[in-house]
Amino acid sequence: MKRRVFTLVLWVAGLGVAHADTVAPGDVVWQDGTIPQSLTGVAGDPAEGAKVLSSKSIGNCIACHEVTALADVPFHGEVGPLLDGAGDRWTEAELRAILVNSKEVFPDSVMPSFYRVDGFIRPGKAYTGKAADDTFGPLLTAQQIEDAVAFLMTLD
Repeated sequence: MKRRVFTLVLWVAGLGVAHADTVAPGDVVWQDGTIPQSLTGVAGDPAEGAKVLSSKSIGNCIACHEVTALADVPFHGEVGPLLDGAGDRWTEAELRAILVNSKEVFPDSVMPSFYRVDGFIRPGKAYTGKAADDTFGPLLTAQQIEDAVAFLMTLD
């Protein structure tokens, strides 16, 4: 019994350490327009990143971008640049920055900021008084950002 309790305590402690490594959206450290450090401390999974880019319920990146490696997914957009060669055009730190808050890298971009939770204009409050609550989470998790970066780095 003692061994089981000890194992459970170690497992729970491990969960806390893993969670502690995740950088909160408001704590992201920018350096010269890039984010050099991983948001999770865990390497991204390119296969999961492909899901983030192609899934309409997650990142939905292909709604605006064409990605030849995801040719099996229908309805690629043409608003954003072709992402083929993204791993050659941008560094991992640059791609992470673009995904976290594209407006910091490209001020005139229409791309959403996937890991930002503040600084939004809420016109609904002034016009209807029925705007959503000001507190909401990012569009993607820190790990989904890292997975998307890992996938984009494979596109050379």
